[in-house]
Amino acid sequence: MNDVNCAPEEMCSIARTIEVVGDKWTILILREAALRKVTRFADFRTGLRIAPDILSNRLNILLEAGVMEKQPYREPGARTRYSYHLTPAGEKLLLVLAALQQWGDEHRPPTSGPSVLRRSADHGRPVRVAFVDDTDSVVSADGVLFPYASERSA
Repeated sequence: MNDVNCAPEEMCSIARTIEVVGDKWTILILREAALRKVTRFADFRTGLRIAPDILSNRLNILLEAGVMEKQPYREPGARTRYSYHLTPAGEKLLLVLAALQQWGDEHRPPTSGPSVLRRSADHGRPVRVAFVDDTDSVVSADGVLFPYASERSA
C-alpha cells in the first residue's frame, strides 16, 4: 500500500496507521477495549459476535503493533489465559474513535440519537473532537493545512 503523495520508499502516516487499524473488526475491538473496558477474548467474541479466528488475527495485529499487550490471568481451577489491554499507544487511539463517533453522529445519525455522549469527567460538559493549535485555541477544519515534508521548506 502506498499513498499517492508519498515517495515509493515511504508510506504516509495515514497509510501506516491503516495497516494496523484499517479494518472494521479492529476498530470495533478497540472500541470495546477503550470504551467498554473489555479485556478477555471470550468477552470480545460475545460482545462483537466475531468469529474466533478473525478475533485472534486482529488481536495479534494489535499486539505486534504495540497497540495492545497480553496479561496472564487464571480463574480458580482453570488454565492460564490472557487478557488484552491497551498500551499507551492504544489509549491514544481513543481520540480517533471519538472522531469516528462524532462524524457518525453528525453524518450518519441513528433515528434514536447518539448511542454515547462524550462529556468532560470534571464538569460533565459535552466535548467534541477538534483541531487545537499550540495555544489551545480551536482551529476550524478549513483553517488547517497539511503540507507534505517536501513542501515545508518551500
